[in-house]
Amino acid sequence: MIEIQNLTKTYAGKVQALRDINMTIGAGMFGLVGPNGAGKTTLMRIIAGLLRPSGGIVHVFGHDMQTADGKHAAKSVLGYLPQELGLYPNLTGREFLDYIAILKGVTDSQQRRQQIENLLETTRLDDVADRRLKTYSGGMKRRIGIAQAMLGDPKLLIVDEPTVGLDPEERVRIRNLLSDMASHCTVILSTHIIEDISHSCNDLAIINKGQVFFRGKPGDMIGLTQGKVWNIVTSGERPNNGLIVVSTLQVQDGVQYRVLGTPDEAYHATAITPSLEDSYIWLMHEAQQDQPVNTAKPVSA
Repeated sequence: MIEIQNLTKTYAGKVQALRDINMTIGAGMFGLVGPNGAGKTTLMRIIAGLLRPSGGIVHVFGHDMQTADGKHAAKSVLGYLPQELGLYPNLTGREFLDYIAILKGVTDSQQRRQQIENLLETTRLDDVADRRLKTYSGGMKRRIGIAQAMLGDPKLLIVDEPTVGLDPEERVRIRNLLSDMASHCTVILSTHIIEDISHSCNDLAIINKGQVFFRGKPGDMIGLTQGKVWNIVTSGERPNNGLIVVSTLQVQDGVQYRVLGTPDEAYHATAITPSLEDSYIWLMHEAQQDQPVNTAKPVSA
């Protein structure tokens, strides 16, 4: 269990990255969603004990992250994958994991070797384990990053934008890998790719401008846009009158638009079931308009 109360973070120059964050995160996969610069990375670095907050309380499995002992205890059960992981290009994948395992305190050579072999197999890197890291593709580098985070059997795994820049096959592979991890530890997944959340997370929060803008389950979030998502077919003219166009599709009779809002009767719009992406786009639109959102009650997974 991770408990966050009245958390704030202000950087030099009075840049307020986090504003009064309150939430509880339980077991399973937790999604942290929001645009770039929303404060996601700052929040995760505070949870990981890498950054000191300006105010508020963070407890990770009962450990107070404001104390040295609390940070030490929490880090002993933590796996962390930052968005930009520094790799040693001339080390092989196996050598890199061996080095990180020693740093994490896995000093028994037999135990360390067994963990590394298991993780290489889990991340499907066993066939390239003896290649130098500088020869790895982007997807391989993200997988070796997840493998190093999983060393030591962490109870909490924090991953920051793990699928950015990857092809669809690699994204699916990493999503499945993280979902498997979430069956026996808490996983916090930070991303702005809504598809990753919709396939993986049973609980989520949207952060915008350093504040929690929505907190609940994916189904709760989708429910907020029920009756607001429509298909409109035109001969090519783009729907307007305040509608948000989510996607376009060429069809036999013209162009089909997926829109959010309340269309005029003249459009002969057809109501459709909203997706998580529809709901995210709608909520971000509301945020830009400074509109309050009737979010679900905070829940623990």
